[in-house]
Amino acid sequence: MQGMAELLAARGVSVLRFEFPYMAARRVDGGKRPPNPQAQLLECWRQVYAAVRAQVTGPLAIGGKSMGGRMASLLADELQADALVCLGYPFHAVGKQDKPRVAHLADLRTPTLIVQGERDAMGNRQTVAGYTLAPSIQLHWLAAGDHDLKPLKASGFSHEQHLQAAADAVVGFLQR
Repeated sequence: MQGMAELLAARGVSVLRFEFPYMAARRVDGGKRPPNPQAQLLECWRQVYAAVRAQVTGPLAIGGKSMGGRMASLLADELQADALVCLGYPFHAVGKQDKPRVAHLADLRTPTLIVQGERDAMGNRQTVAGYTLAPSIQLHWLAAGDHDLKPLKASGFSHEQHLQAAADAVVGFLQR
């Protein structure tokens, strides 16, 4: 995410990053921890959004990578965010396509961009095509990309190219 934040900043998009409590604790003591309960993650998002909204005038998009984007997507309409950007959305847990995490995406009103690798183990192109997604959601697919947007070497693309393409897609989306 630091690299993506830098790519976006170089394109004129201000980015504020934050850590959920469990990630901050991992960084402090090095211990691997499971995520906080969803209610705590959502409350963390609400607090961060309120603090930022109090400081920022003009449009404010929210989003994140994987679970961070998923939590943002659960709150985007409630917070009345101007836009939502998700990188590598976890449409389902690995190997659990039969338990999608998409019910709220069918009615999402917030303009949304999801940048997804075509071979993401948490939502590849074929699987995602079977979901009902709101008209407000735009998908940007990266050829042969995985959950971290890394392509297969045989694809002819590099991870750096995919990150650049993702940043370009985000900027184009936000400028609309």
